[in-house]
Formats: sequence, C-alpha cells, structure tokens
Amino acid sequence: MALPQFEVQLAAPDLTPWLAGNTGVPGFTTRDSGQPGPHVALVSLVHGNEIAGAIALDRLLAGGFTPSRGRVTFGFANLAAFARFDPADPIASRYIDEDMNRIWDKDVLDGPRHSAELDRAREFRPMIETADVLFDLHSMLWPSDPLILCGGTERGRALGQRVGVPECVVSDPGHSNGRRLIDYHRFADDGVAPVSNLVEAGQHWLRDTVETMLSAIAGLLRSLDMASDTAPLLPAPALPRRSVFAEVTSVVTAKTAGFTFMQPYRGGQVIRHRNTLLAIDGPTDIRTPYDNCLLVMPSLRPSRGHTAVRLARMG
Repeated sequence: MALPQFEVQLAAPDLTPWLAGNTGVPGFTTRDSGQPGPHVALVSLVHGNEIAGAIALDRLLAGGFTPSRGRVTFGFANLAAFARFDPADPIASRYIDEDMNRIWDKDVLDGPRHSAELDRAREFRPMIETADVLFDLHSMLWPSDPLILCGGTERGRALGQRVGVPECVVSDPGHSNGRRLIDYHRFADDGVAPVSNLVEAGQHWLRDTVETMLSAIAGLLRSLDMASDTAPLLPAPALPRRSVFAEVTSVVTAKTAGFTFMQPYRGGQVIRHRNTLLAIDGPTDIRTPYDNCLLVMPSLRPSRGHTAVRLARMG
C-alpha cells in the first residue's frame, strides 16, 4: 500500500560551513568552553531525511553557541543520504544502503562487512567514544506526541526526566533488527558512566519539530549546567511540568506484509482497556496486554521484519 503524502514545511539547511568540521571527522564540529565539564555529543542526520535536527544544530553553530563549561560536539551523521534529500520525495533519503540506527553493535562495527552507513559510522565512532552524554536528534514519519527514548538504563531515565522537554520519557530495549546509537555499549553497558538519550521531536518536516528540538537541547544543556536560562540562541526554559514515564514491555514486529492496524493510531495514544484489538498480522491478532497501554511510535505501514509499534506500561 502506498504511503500518503506528507507536508514538507522545512527546507534542508546549507551545511557547507560545517562539512569539514574541526575534529578530524567531516561533519563534526566541537565548541569548547575552556572550562572543565562533560563532553556532550549532539548528533543529527542519523537518518538523512530527518532534517529538523540538522536545522537546529546549524542554527546553534551559525549563531556561535558555546557552552558555559565543558564542550559540545555538533554532529551531522549520514551526510551522503542527506545530500540526496528531495522535498518532492522526502522519504527516499533515509539512508543509502542500510539504516544507520541499526548497526551500533561492537561486533558489527568491528566486522568485515561494508556499506555506506557502516563506513561512515566507523569514521565518526571515535567521537562517540569520547562523549560523556549523547543526545541523538530524531523525528517521526507518522503523527505522534514528542518523546524521549532513554534506552534501558536508570541513568538514561534520570537524564531524560531532567531534560524535561519532551515530558514523556520512554524506556525501551530497542529493535530486534539491530542496535541503535543510544544502545552502543559505551552508553548501555552496566557499570559505566556515559549516558544517552534519543529525542523524537515530532513529525519529520514540520516547523514545530525544530522548535521542540531546540527546547530539548536547551533542557539538556541546562540540566548539565552548560547553559544559563538566558543563554542566547536557546529557547527560554519551559514551564515546569511533571514528566511522564513509561516502560516498553513488548516490541511488535511485523511478521507479514499484510500487517494492518484497526485504525490510524497516533503515537502517545493511551488505550484504556486490556485485550483491545490493535492490529492483525496475518493469522495473528495484536492486542493490548494491559489497561492504559501507551502506544509508542506506531508505524502505520510497517514492512515485514520491521517494528510496527511498541507497547508501554505507564509508570
């Protein structure tokens, strides 16, 4: 079934000033305060068509943003895919050969296989290895409330709740078909200090998504005492709101090409009753396992073998 047309309100940013970088890795630029503090990596364009994060980072770089302590690295990950972005066909430039957010397993990165995404990941991996805090900037194809994915660690959850924007923080184990950047062992292993979050700031090509992205970055840097409430270029602090936490209990992967939702669910929607029929996957009914089940990022046209929806229990 063909995908619907999605509104494209954003123009791809001109990243020419940042392509060389200043770190030895193309597309990665570090701004250092000269004061002791953490190294924060803000990474955009893990998917080449998710341009909102790149717009946010370009805006901060062009404005000369520098943290008040520590250092911030601004990264543009999949530049080859981004170079193919076409607003007339905005979905096509997600990646060149494979999803860059499914390859962050040490054995895969150290292995013999090659692809455009693997080779690029290996190129900027040394920058990731030095990050104390990783903030991976993403957006979504289908309608959904913004959220922060904190992986499976307590320190990830604590960071997400301190960031404050978006206020919904979701703990999840990732995907069955490969590790995400936030699942890289540096951030996901037990007994280590580095921490990661992934922000899903809204739909891919909407102006509001850029503003949410900037608010999330501001919340992160303020939570680390790396920017003041009046720091230029950053949005003013959001009004305090109680964070919402949910834990993914099951990841529903489409097993057939005929996976069909019963209605066009929205991410962030709460299904009140247990055993509600959500979807049909060939001979299998997909039902809510408990009352007040949060739907996390339903993909309304999932391909076989890909995540269709994550089901989360409100905490």
